[in-house]
Amino acid sequence: MPVLAALMMVTVSAVVTDRVLTRLIDTQNRHLTELSDAYLDGISSAVIPHVLREDIWEVYDALDRAAQRYEGLDIAWTTVTDPVGRVIASSQPRAFPLQTELPDPVRSRLNGASDSATYEDHGVFHVKRELVHQHRVVGAIYAEMRIGTLIEERREVLATLIASNTTLTLLFAIIGYITVRRMMRPIRVLSESMRSGAAGSVTPVPVELIGRPESEFGQLFRRYNSLVQAVAERERLLKSLAEEERLAALGRLASGMAHEINNPIGGMLNAVDSLKRHGDRAAVRETSIRLIEKGLLGIRDIVRSSLATYRHRQDERPLTATDVDDLALLLQPEIKRKNLQLEWRNAMDREIFVPVGGVRDAALNLLLNACAATEPNRTVSFEAAATQDGIELEVRDQGPGMPRAILDYINAPLSQPAPVAPRSGLGLWMVKRFAYEVGGQLEATTRACGGTSVRLKIPERKKPFAKTQELSHVA
Repeated sequence: MPVLAALMMVTVSAVVTDRVLTRLIDTQNRHLTELSDAYLDGISSAVIPHVLREDIWEVYDALDRAAQRYEGLDIAWTTVTDPVGRVIASSQPRAFPLQTELPDPVRSRLNGASDSATYEDHGVFHVKRELVHQHRVVGAIYAEMRIGTLIEERREVLATLIASNTTLTLLFAIIGYITVRRMMRPIRVLSESMRSGAAGSVTPVPVELIGRPESEFGQLFRRYNSLVQAVAERERLLKSLAEEERLAALGRLASGMAHEINNPIGGMLNAVDSLKRHGDRAAVRETSIRLIEKGLLGIRDIVRSSLATYRHRQDERPLTATDVDDLALLLQPEIKRKNLQLEWRNAMDREIFVPVGGVRDAALNLLLNACAATEPNRTVSFEAAATQDGIELEVRDQGPGMPRAILDYINAPLSQPAPVAPRSGLGLWMVKRFAYEVGGQLEATTRACGGTSVRLKIPERKKPFAKTQELSHVA
């Protein structure tokens, strides 16, 4: 916009200069034509009687008197010819001798037209007037006038116009550029704020850039900041709800794991009681120790899986196949509670440098959602595989299918608001946000045989993590 304003100023200046110069040339031509017509009219009236009497000296005398009377025309020469074009008299007799024909350049410039005039590049103006007496041509008058002063005047006017218009154009162009740029500044500020919002972090317009609050842009900025505050509040609420859901899921898993731990603890207590009563018998000791060891190993696996999911600084090591298989152990209480079947396929054949905790949280969220959607005595499927550039997880359920609004949300960009409904949960919102933050991809489709398939792709980081020592004991 500022550049267009400056170009408009330059265009207006060029058009004005051209129009002024054209008007000056037209005015000069009109005045010159009027003076030359008056000059030729006067000479014609004076020389026609003498041409008819062939009185050459009187013709010369008329030419001299006319030259003195029209000094303002700056006449170079005037020549009178007979009907066939021979010179009768001339103000420059040496250049146009008597009874000679006019030079070809003069005749070609006037080309036989009556009362014609033409400009020449070397600064002269040629005119011609036929001498007519009683409807009969008795001769002609040719004249050449110097117009160097007119051309010089045009050059001076042109130089003045160029200098003044250039100065004014530059001045107005600068003023217009600054003015339009200042007018466009609020739009630029709003555009930058909206661009940052499209990148994921919505920021309000700073107070010092709002200007006068009562102005139109001030009101627009205030409304935009109100919108940003509403979006930030919604984001904060979503994060709070997500954390609450995470804690609720953790509580459900903890209660399930407590049940899983109670079973081996009961068996170990029975083994300890057997040792107390019949510890002197080798068979009882061997059996009891084997039961205690098996129970402790089961408890260790459950606790290790829990710690691997929820401990801090979990991203400082690569993801292994064991990290994925631990999720099946964490999911067992929910599987048993709903009497579901779990199909588990882990095809990871290498370590993958991805955020371990984030991937496990996302996978566990998808699995819990699948368990919640699947009816009892049905199947939940899980598949994990290492790809060329990361890891791909797929969770399939045999539920009624995901609502269209949630399907559209999962497959749409992150900027689309999450469809939050009562008791809808925010597990998918958490998974989608995690995928967006690490440059991954989340897709959901409705299966032809019923249920939903959700696929999560996470790219591998370029720089590997520093490996840390695995937990070997958790007691």
